[in-house]
Amino acid sequence: MPDQRRSIAQHFHDRTKYDPTTLASKTQQLDWRNQPIPFKEYKIGTAYDLKPYLNAEPALDNGDKQWQRIARFLFCSYGLTVKMTMLNGEAVYLRAAPSAGGLYPAEVYLISRGTPQLPVGLYHYQTQTNSLLHFWETEAWKPLQEACFWHPALDATQMALVVTVVFGRSAWRYQDRAYRRIFLDAGHLLGNIELAGAINDYRPHLIGGFRDEAVNQLMYLDAAQEGAIAIVPLADLWDIDQNLPPTSTALPSAIQTDYPDIPDGRLLSYIHQMTQISGDPIPDRLPAARADSEPDQYNFPFCLKVSMESGAIAWGDHLAELEKTMLKRRSTRAYSGADLTLEELRLLLDFTYQPAHYLDQGLDRSPDYFDLSLIETFIAISGVEGLEEGCYYYAPRAQELRQIRFKNFRRELHTLCLGQDLGRDAAAVLFHTADLQRAVAQYGDRAYRYLHMDAGHLGQRLNLAAVRLGLGVSGIGGFFDDQVNEVLGIPPDEAVLYITTLGRGRASE
Repeated sequence: MPDQRRSIAQHFHDRTKYDPTTLASKTQQLDWRNQPIPFKEYKIGTAYDLKPYLNAEPALDNGDKQWQRIARFLFCSYGLTVKMTMLNGEAVYLRAAPSAGGLYPAEVYLISRGTPQLPVGLYHYQTQTNSLLHFWETEAWKPLQEACFWHPALDATQMALVVTVVFGRSAWRYQDRAYRRIFLDAGHLLGNIELAGAINDYRPHLIGGFRDEAVNQLMYLDAAQEGAIAIVPLADLWDIDQNLPPTSTALPSAIQTDYPDIPDGRLLSYIHQMTQISGDPIPDRLPAARADSEPDQYNFPFCLKVSMESGAIAWGDHLAELEKTMLKRRSTRAYSGADLTLEELRLLLDFTYQPAHYLDQGLDRSPDYFDLSLIETFIAISGVEGLEEGCYYYAPRAQELRQIRFKNFRRELHTLCLGQDLGRDAAAVLFHTADLQRAVAQYGDRAYRYLHMDAGHLGQRLNLAAVRLGLGVSGIGGFFDDQVNEVLGIPPDEAVLYITTLGRGRASE
C-alpha cells in the first residue's frame, strides 16, 4: 500500500526510480509497429503557410514584418530543422527543441485576441508543414483569462501560446517514468520560446497556475490523451503598452496524501489528474519565493571554492548567432574524453544562470521560470583544466563552485547513467536536483511539473551555450536515482531531476 504520509508527487517519484536490481522489470520490449506519430494534424481549418517568411532578408512591408516575426518565432521554438531517411526508408524529423527518444510529446497552440494578421480564434502550429492552422473561430480570450485567474499578463497582450503534451508518445517507450521526461521536454521548449521571443521582440510571460479542465475544454482537447501544461502570453515589444513587468508564474495545487494502490501503467495518468487545479487558489498557500538576497545552499566550511565569474558569450548583432545555434543544435552521441577549459565551463554556467549579463545583447535579464529557488545544481568534474576532479555545488548568487567530494567519478558515472558512455567520457556532468518535500509544501503536488520544466529550461540553455562554444552536450533523463545521491555525496532529500553531460564531442545525432 502507498505510504499515506507522503504526497502523490513524492510517491510517484519513488515509484518511478531506476535501481540496478529492478531496472529489468521496469523495461519492456518496444512495439515498433505501434509507435505513436509525433505530429498532430487538423483536417479542417484555414492554413497560413509560414515558410515564405523565413527568408533571412528583413521584410519591408509592415504586414510581412509581422508575419516574419511570427514565423521565425515559432520555427526557432519548435520547428522541424532536419529530415533524415533511415536505412529502412522511414523519415525521421528533428526539431529545434530536443526530446527524449525523439518522441516529441509537446504541441504548440496559439490563441489570438485579434490582430491584423491573425483573426480571433484558436490556432495550431503544424510543425510538419511549418504552417499555422486556424482551426476554430471563437472568442477565447475571456475564457482564457478566467481559466488563468485573471493573470495580469493577459490584460494587454493579443496572443498567447498554449503548450500541451500528448502523454502516449513518451509513455510508449518510458512507461510511467515518461511523466518526468515529458516535462523535461516541455522545459526545453519553454527555454526555446523565451529565447526565440527575444530574437523576435516578444516577451513571453509564463503561466503555470490555471484551471486545467477549463483550458483543455477551451482548446477542445481529449484530456485522457492530451493536456495543457503551460500558458505563455506574448507581449509585443514593438507596442509600448505591452512592455509588461515580470509577474508570478506558478500557483499551488492541492497536496494529495490519500490515494489508492495504483498499478503500474496507470500511475502517469493518476498523478497528472492529481496535480491539476480545479477551484480557486488557496489564499494561505500562495507562493512566497525565496528572496534574491537569501544565500546559496551548501556553504561548507573549509571547502575549496572556485570563482566562476567570467565574460559573456557573444551572440552577434540582433542575436543572429543565437538563432543559428538554436536551429543547428544536436545532442552529442559520443565524447572524445578530452578536457574542457575552466573558461569554457564558466561561459556555460554564465549563460545558463546569469541572464542579467546578456541584457546589452537584447536578452531578457529576468526570464520566467516557475521557481528557480527550488532548483540546486551539482557538477561532477572529470576533466576540466585547472579544476580538481570531484563533485561540486554551484552557487549561482555567489557565482562559485564549492567542492563537496574529492574523486574521479568516471567509472561511477558510467554506471549511474545506465551504462551510457556519455557519462563516463564527459568532461563534466551536471545534476539538477530539488528538495521535493519543500517544493510540495509550497506548490502542492503540481510542484512536480514545475520542477521538471524548470530543469529542462536550464538544460536547454546549457545545450545552446555548448553548441555555440563548439562543445558536445547531451541530456540524460534515465539514471539510477538513489545511487546518484550516494556516490556524489548529494543530500538524500534532494530528488535528482535531470542530468546534462558536457564535453568534447566525437559525433552528433
